[in-house]
Amino acid sequence: MQIRRMIPEDAEALSKMIRRTIAISNSKACSKDRIEKLLAAQSPEMLLERAQQGHTYVFLLDGAIAGSGTVAPYWDNEKESILLNIFVMPECQGRGIGKFILASLEHDEYGRRAERIEVPSNITGLEFFLARGYQFKGGKKKLEDNVIYRLEKFPKQKKDAAKK
Repeated sequence: MQIRRMIPEDAEALSKMIRRTIAISNSKACSKDRIEKLLAAQSPEMLLERAQQGHTYVFLLDGAIAGSGTVAPYWDNEKESILLNIFVMPECQGRGIGKFILASLEHDEYGRRAERIEVPSNITGLEFFLARGYQFKGGKKKLEDNVIYRLEKFPKQKKDAAKK
């Protein structure tokens, strides 16, 4: 597995990988209308814009994009970050790539500086994030627009507790 920051030349292939993953992996948990909206939001142009707002990484297997993820400041707050667009190709799921992506994003400079990290998750990724220490934002299991749960993690609290 190789990891590197996204470059503009990745945008088309990354968009195709994310769209394919959404169409396959989210089809059981989301309505067709919601899937269409998600697909439309993953254009190469949007991915390039998001990469300028934060750090987008591509994860490569045998030279092909197998996964991706973005970490960015949360509303320009230096103590908070947000994780976005975490995807693993369907045929690569269940092999630890998602865990590797999440750990890589949390260890990026935006992840390391954050006292709080937020991640929006649909039902498909919910158990994955909960198993990795994320909790429902504000302790409330609330589904936004019947699609997204807001999850959060306080990584510095864990480090502070370990020091005691």
